Amino acid sequence: MKLSTASSFMFSRIAFQHCCLLGVAVICLGSPSLLRATVDDSVSFAYEAALPYYKQGFSIRKDAWGGDLGVREKKAVSIQLFKGNTYWFLMATEVKGGSLSVHLYDDKGNLVEDESWQKGRFAGARVNPKSTGTYFAIVQILKSPEERTTWALVYGYK
Repeated sequence: MKLSTASSFMFSRIAFQHCCLLGVAVICLGSPSLLRATVDDSVSFAYEAALPYYKQGFSIRKDAWGGDLGVREKKAVSIQLFKGNTYWFLMATEVKGGSLSVHLYDDKGNLVEDESWQKGRFAGARVNPKSTGTYFAIVQILKSPEERTTWALVYGYK
């Protein structure tokens, strides 16, 4: 059976559309840069949360941690802190409706933060270390409309 020119054209057009859709799906699902863009957005929100502390004289480090977590999943971020400094750790997500927390512990597992707060997609914790050493910021997604929620953590000191 031979297809007419009109039928052949229509078949080619449909095949082309399907190939384009498949190509877009492969690019979107297989591209790590798209996930990175959302982590970058979370980093921007974390720096936004740090702005009031910057205005209070805290030096905000360029170091940032980030990733994605499921609801109630936790991650430990280790950092060297120095006695005599005050530190603020600020965490954020770009996910609307997301809620998260950050808490600070010493190397023995003791909660050492002097103050903490949580407000929607932002959270913060302050510590004045009693000694120089390794400390841990425990980050957690408390609730989210997403299965996996991107987050970022930044810190400042003075």
